[in-house]
Amino acid sequence: MTTYAAPLRDMRFVLHEMCKAGDTLGTLPGFEDVGADVMDAVLEECAKLCEDVLFPLNQTGDREGCKFEGGKVTTPKGFREAYRQYVEGGWCGLTAKPEFGGQGLPEALDYLVAEMVASANVSFGLYPGLTQGTILALTALGTDEQKTRYLPKLISGEWQGTMCLTESHAGSDLGLLRTKALPNGDGSYAITGTKIFISAGEHDMTDNHVHLVLARLPDAPEGSRGISMFLVPKFLLNDDGTPGARNALACGSIEHKMGMKASVTCVMNFDSAKGWLVGEAHKGLAGMFIMMNKERMFVGCQGISQAELAYQSAAAYAKDRIQGRAADGPARPDKAADPIIVHPDVRAKLLFSRSVTEALRALGVWAHLQVDVSHKHPDAAVRQHADDMVGLMTPILKAAGTDYGSEISNVCLQVLGGHGYIAEHGIEQIVRDVRITQIYEGTNGIQALDLVGRKLGIGNGRLFTGWVKDVEAELAGLQGRNDLREFVAPVEEALGRLKAATQWLTEAAAKDANARGAAATDYLRLFALTALGWMWVRMAQVALAKQGSGDPYYDTKLNVGRFYMTRVLPQVAALDATLRAGSQSTMAMAEAAF
Repeated sequence: MTTYAAPLRDMRFVLHEMCKAGDTLGTLPGFEDVGADVMDAVLEECAKLCEDVLFPLNQTGDREGCKFEGGKVTTPKGFREAYRQYVEGGWCGLTAKPEFGGQGLPEALDYLVAEMVASANVSFGLYPGLTQGTILALTALGTDEQKTRYLPKLISGEWQGTMCLTESHAGSDLGLLRTKALPNGDGSYAITGTKIFISAGEHDMTDNHVHLVLARLPDAPEGSRGISMFLVPKFLLNDDGTPGARNALACGSIEHKMGMKASVTCVMNFDSAKGWLVGEAHKGLAGMFIMMNKERMFVGCQGISQAELAYQSAAAYAKDRIQGRAADGPARPDKAADPIIVHPDVRAKLLFSRSVTEALRALGVWAHLQVDVSHKHPDAAVRQHADDMVGLMTPILKAAGTDYGSEISNVCLQVLGGHGYIAEHGIEQIVRDVRITQIYEGTNGIQALDLVGRKLGIGNGRLFTGWVKDVEAELAGLQGRNDLREFVAPVEEALGRLKAATQWLTEAAAKDANARGAAATDYLRLFALTALGWMWVRMAQVALAKQGSGDPYYDTKLNVGRFYMTRVLPQVAALDATLRAGSQSTMAMAEAAF
């Protein structure tokens, strides 16, 4: 069996001690009363729900999966009851606007809630997680009527929200989609087409589904500039807002997947289904990205959540499993062998997993504080800078969070050896479940291309330059701190490499059209490692100040950080070399030779 206890101590450390979230949130309208006591109470209640209700359903949900019969989807045993508890607790509307029934709490807090839910049961967490994006898109772009009729039920969790983008011939290139929207003459549209890979497209846990569907109007220009977004409910609403007649849409089938088996993935057929335009005509792709960017950061959190779950399970196993003797003499002479945690290779695997996971969590909370600042700060310049940081970090959090989530899950499976490979211990499920996170909401290759091909160029490099200035200013303020030198110096070196690599990439791209594509993945990893190192500098400052307090947590934090600095961050040198190799060896071979 896997092991999970919500990492509340580390979450509180990141939120209150490293990020000082209360200080930041206290300057933002609407968050003046969201202090540490409020945030801790929310985290503690969420931990109980996750440990006691959601986590026990994780392996059973995987074994049972979702069932499809007669156009209806049945979720695994216990899911409906657990979802009812989730809804009754108000978890679906944590950050939503109070005027529509939400609690109006910060995104930074919601990020940690999402991590716990996903660690406990990543399949379950996808259902309310998808609804969050729908809420965000309708809040930003919906008409007053759409908001009034749909947002309260989405925010309460009584209704499910979905994104209907992908078609069998149009995945990442949405400009190829063929779904049509024909005016009905009464302000509504008839939506016709088939969408695939629709998470939560049909199930038995909610009374209605609210699909946001990308489609083309008759006069739409070609490509992505001709896409519009439509709200298409499963049940049309009566005058009093209750679900009425069934709309002309249905689930045609469900996918049989490698992992996340308790999260249904549907083929959805729209046959002149009635829908309503959301936002401006032909501006649907921009509207969908309001939702997509939220979901990309959410998916990065899913990767981190599975790394945490895998680490906890592997660490517990390593302290219990006896095999061989410690190289420097028996650690447990009273036993036939020592626990495998005495072996350097096992320790290195666990420390790699923990050092990366804790830094990713810190980066995630910091980035979501920037989301809160970008939404609410009274100074427009401060809002813009925070929004820049969110834009820059979104592809990094999504790709690094999920790449490392998958890598760490595999590393932790290796700690269990053969027992990790069989279903009984649950690690193989984590490996299967986390794998999709590197693919959906834009593959990690797409994230890397977004970073090097778009984000680096915005405002003549404003995003990257702004982040570098912030980091350099922090590091400069730590000069002369000999106790921090082992953390600051490696990050300074990594940042220097990142700046030089960014300049090299700009120059190489001017000469070679394939330069960015060839370097993108290595560049993103180099950037991520540097950003995570920056988080460790911040965490080390707090831990050093608290040494001698009697709490061993701070000594442990420093030891984990030292491992990152000496055994993980040096990978930037190899990444720098590989990205500078250019595209020649990648593109030289003829297509027929593959």
